[in-house]
Amino acid sequence: MQEGTLIISLDFELHWGRFDKYSPEDYLTYYRNTRKVIPRILDLFDKYQIHATWATVGMLMADNWEEWETFSPEVLPHFQSKKLSAYYWKDQLLPVHRDAFFAPELVKLILDVPNQELGSHTFAHYYTGMQGSTQEGFLADLEAAQKISKSKFNQTLQSLVFPRNQYNQVSIETAARAGFEFVRTNPGDWFWKNTADESPVKKVFRTGDTLFPMGERTSFEKPTISGSGMVSIPASRLLRPYRRNSIVNQFRINRIKQELGEASKNFEMYHLWWHPHNFGHHPEENIIVLESILMYVSELRDKSGFNSLNMKDAGTDLVEYIQSNKIEKSSE
Repeated sequence: MQEGTLIISLDFELHWGRFDKYSPEDYLTYYRNTRKVIPRILDLFDKYQIHATWATVGMLMADNWEEWETFSPEVLPHFQSKKLSAYYWKDQLLPVHRDAFFAPELVKLILDVPNQELGSHTFAHYYTGMQGSTQEGFLADLEAAQKISKSKFNQTLQSLVFPRNQYNQVSIETAARAGFEFVRTNPGDWFWKNTADESPVKKVFRTGDTLFPMGERTSFEKPTISGSGMVSIPASRLLRPYRRNSIVNQFRINRIKQELGEASKNFEMYHLWWHPHNFGHHPEENIIVLESILMYVSELRDKSGFNSLNMKDAGTDLVEYIQSNKIEKSSE
C-alpha cells in the first residue's frame, strides 16, 4: 500500500433519488441529458484507466413498471413521512416517461467497460435514518437489490452506498447480512455526522469546505474493518456540478487537485464521488471539468505511481493485506 490511490464511486439513481423533492415531468430533459452523458463518463474512465463503483438503485435496473413490480420486496418501508417511500409515489409516477426511472441498458454498458464495478444504492433508495425505518424493511430492500442484479446481470453486489449518506452501525450490520462487504461512509467532520438530521449550518460548512479547508484531512491511510467484517471506505469529496457564471467553479476544481496531490505525496487514499445526474445541467462543461481532474490523476500516476481503484478493489486489497500480515506474524 505504498502508493497514493484515487477511489471513485457514483450514486446512480435518476429520479429514484429525487422523487420526494421534485416532479419528474419538470426534469425529463435533465434525465435525458444524464443518460447521454453516462457513456461519455465511461469513455473518459476507459481513456484514463479509471476504476469506479457505480452504486445503482435496484429499481433502475428494471425494464418497465411490470418488471419493477416483479422484483419489489414483500416487506415495504413504512416511514413516518409517506413521501419518503418510492412505493407511495408509484401511481403518480406511472404515466411519466421511462427515461426518468429505468436504465438497464446503461447498467449493461457500465459492465462492458473495464474496471467498473456494479454496486448498490439500495433497491428503492431506502432511507435508514428516517422515522419508521426498520432493519426488517431494510434487509428486504437489500435482498431485492441483490435479486434483480443477479437475475438481470449475473452480478452479486458487494459495495453499498447509503442513500442521502444515512447509516448507523446497525444498518451496516444488516447490509453485511445481505451479502455486502464494502460500504462508503462519511468523512469524520462534525458537519457530515448524522445526515438524517440536517441543518443550515451543516450545509454552509460542507459548501465552504469545497473551497477552503474547514475540517479534517480528506485523504486517509486505508479503509477500516468493523466487527461485522464490513470494510468502511470513507468519502473524501463530492464533485459538485458546474454552475454557469459562478466564480467558485475553478476554486472547487483546484481544491480537488490539491487534495489529490496531497494524497499522492503521502501515499494515501482519496475517495471522490458524485451523482451522474449532477451532469444533467451543463453536460459539456461538466465533462470538461471531469477530464481536467482525470488528466491530473494521469500526471500523478506518471510521476509517483498514483493508483485508481473502485470500492471493491480497495476493500479487497485491504483484506488481503491484513490476511498476509497475519500469516507473516503466525510464521514468526
